[in-house]
Amino acid sequence: MANILVIGPHPDDQEIGMGGTIALLAAQGHNVLIADMTDGCPTPVGDRPTRLAEAQAALTHLSPPGRPLRRVLLDLPNRRVEHTLHARHLVAGLIRAHQASIVFCPHPQDAHPDHLATTRIVEDARFDAKLTKVDMPVPPGFDTIGPPIYPTWLFYYYCSHLRRVPDPAFIINTTSTHEAKVRAVLAYESQFVHNHKNRSVVDWLAAEDRFLGSRIGARAGEGFWTREPLGLSSLDSLAAF
Repeated sequence: MANILVIGPHPDDQEIGMGGTIALLAAQGHNVLIADMTDGCPTPVGDRPTRLAEAQAALTHLSPPGRPLRRVLLDLPNRRVEHTLHARHLVAGLIRAHQASIVFCPHPQDAHPDHLATTRIVEDARFDAKLTKVDMPVPPGFDTIGPPIYPTWLFYYYCSHLRRVPDPAFIINTTSTHEAKVRAVLAYESQFVHNHKNRSVVDWLAAEDRFLGSRIGARAGEGFWTREPLGLSSLDSLAAF
């Protein structure tokens, strides 16, 4: 089983982009850690205590029975995330602490500066995490960090503020966990229930997941992109249409 790190700029980005996949990977026994770069505040509706409580509530819908997922907050300033050496090393320390072999972050095409900065930070932190003779900060929720490590895979999920159609390199069948994703997204009541402008998000997410699922012969799916080719040892795992 793999140590997997899912990083998002704000609480709810990970659930929007890959909530079904998070639930699926956790159910399969992988060690999934979710990291929020910011607390998502200020925000039109809600405050810091509300957003943090909602983020924890969302975990209950994505976690397998008896095995709650972990979530950490790196606490960079919302709306002001910057690609700095400090931010890179903060994420690199988290990669080492979790000994992540697979990392997920937002797709690099986006309109939100926090999303763009987060992706650039994660890309560089992946490299920084392998550097020897460089001390990285111990991230929140951890007592120590592990040895240098270079995550084998960096995958990108879609939570873009651009009006663009996803162009995934691969799609994961999330039929069995789609409802868990919907419940996790709706746990962010301040964003998708009380904020009238965002009430349509759940509907278009469902439509997108249905469409992506249809491309692989499934009822629901989530798309991912990668800069690096995937390696296969056989064709047995390819989805049948």
